[in-house]
Amino acid sequence: MPQRDLIKEFLNYVQVEKGLSRQTVSSYANDLKRLQLWAAGADKPVAGLTRQDLRKWIIGLSREGLSPQSVARAVSTTRGFFKFLMIDGHIAKAPTEDLDTPQRFTHLPRFLNEKEINSLLDAPDVATAAGIRDRAILEVMYAAGLRVSELTALKQAEVDLLSGMIVCHGKGSKERRVPIGKSAIHWLQQYKAIRSAAGNGNSTCFFSHRGKPLSRFFVWSMIKRYAGELGLEGISPHTLRHSFATHLLQRGADSRSVQALLGHSDISTTQIYTHITDRHLRAAYDRHHPRSRVSESGRKRPHAK
Repeated sequence: MPQRDLIKEFLNYVQVEKGLSRQTVSSYANDLKRLQLWAAGADKPVAGLTRQDLRKWIIGLSREGLSPQSVARAVSTTRGFFKFLMIDGHIAKAPTEDLDTPQRFTHLPRFLNEKEINSLLDAPDVATAAGIRDRAILEVMYAAGLRVSELTALKQAEVDLLSGMIVCHGKGSKERRVPIGKSAIHWLQQYKAIRSAAGNGNSTCFFSHRGKPLSRFFVWSMIKRYAGELGLEGISPHTLRHSFATHLLQRGADSRSVQALLGHSDISTTQIYTHITDRHLRAAYDRHHPRSRVSESGRKRPHAK
């Protein structure tokens, strides 16, 4: 496959599945254009660059006068690109493993609070078949923390409503079993009933549109539409996954359990959510602990406005 197609495929992936903004995707495109130009100068295809090549490229970026943060972002983009190529089978191993960056920075993911989640779940018109389908999709994505690709690939045989468990296949085809709650089970049952009534109950895929499996773009567009009606900005399918993890940690779940539920191979990937929950705990502590605002002099500090 041509190099340019691989980059376009990656940019489409981060926009549709990761739900990144157009501005962020544009920044990714610029970073990968820099990398592609450097690779062309070295007479190498982008997908064929080695770890040593990438180190030389990073040094070159710094010499061009890019700020450490800009270089770090370019390296982060490149790391995501090569990880994508590896998962999709274009390369056997990512050359970006253990690749140093001049400065590490943390991007805290967008998530919805519980009130916003409930509003989003209630948005579809369940008096219609399409509304029941959309409600079931939203419920199961939030109940199980699914990636949009995991949702669209979900098969009938992988959904056990009696036990309240689903089997999904994550990155690298890793299989995991995830429990779902009563609300998700109810709406999945409602969706199965209308599918059977319409004569589509024998399809192997669980979710469909006009008899065909859903595309990632279809789910992305549907969620963006409902979020837009509610005035919620920057929402994507991945926002439901972020909300799933954040709410579990806020309510006392341990990070190892959340790691298993999300299907993360590395606990450090899960720990980004602790930055969010730490803020939540800090705010709760400041609001409710009787000595949270007592200064050394014994006087209470004024509440922040």
